Amino acid sequence: MRQASWYMRGPWVSIVSVAAFVLIWFIAAHVAQSRLLPGPVEVLNYVIEESLHGDLIFQLGITLWRVLAAFVVAMVIGSAVGLLMGELPAVNRVLDPWLIVLLNLPALVIIILAYVWFGLTEAAAIGAVALNKIPNVIVTLREGARSLDPGLDEMARAYRLTPWSKFRNVTLPQLQPYFATASRTGLSLIWKIVLVVELLGRPNGVGFELHLNFQLFNVTAILGYTLAFVVVMLAIEYLLVQPLERYTTRWRNKPV
Repeated sequence: MRQASWYMRGPWVSIVSVAAFVLIWFIAAHVAQSRLLPGPVEVLNYVIEESLHGDLIFQLGITLWRVLAAFVVAMVIGSAVGLLMGELPAVNRVLDPWLIVLLNLPALVIIILAYVWFGLTEAAAIGAVALNKIPNVIVTLREGARSLDPGLDEMARAYRLTPWSKFRNVTLPQLQPYFATASRTGLSLIWKIVLVVELLGRPNGVGFELHLNFQLFNVTAILGYTLAFVVVMLAIEYLLVQPLERYTTRWRNKPV
């Protein structure tokens, strides 16, 4: 039992999982023999060619910029509003109905209205993406503010900590899991919405390229851009998000 558990924790499990998916894809493409289902080799060759001689790197960079900008705006505004709603019941009563509306309003409606009211601009695109994410951040950080330990707050007053010192040493460590949750779910949501924003009203980006190649029925290009997009997402997750999360929660890690 212990040996099986050790096997399941090994990194090779993920590698085998990905390899199995590629193998199934290869077999399906070989059996189908259709331009609507190109094989992994053909798609990989397209990605390499577009990276070296095409616009793939540029389009990925544009999309990443929009993801980053919308993520920062959503986290800053959502965290501030969420903490206020969690700490001040009066503010929560005023803003809670609007929060419920934004949580249930379809992303497509917000995107369309942003483009209609503010034009097909970069600011409208980033604002629409951020506005779709802000309510989720608010909900998460509001719960974090409500879960703060009042005993630690009393201790901070007893030691006469400055507001900044209290926030940095007492409040922020308690809120860290909520920030991590909001960040993780925020990235996953923003990735998706940015593509919709680009598809509907931007002249560049991965979403624009997917729409363009959909009109041309170029499935190889669609899968190529999708593959490149997925690789970038996984790289950010494994090389940035998870190491940062482990670092900020190192005080909770138990020695093995």
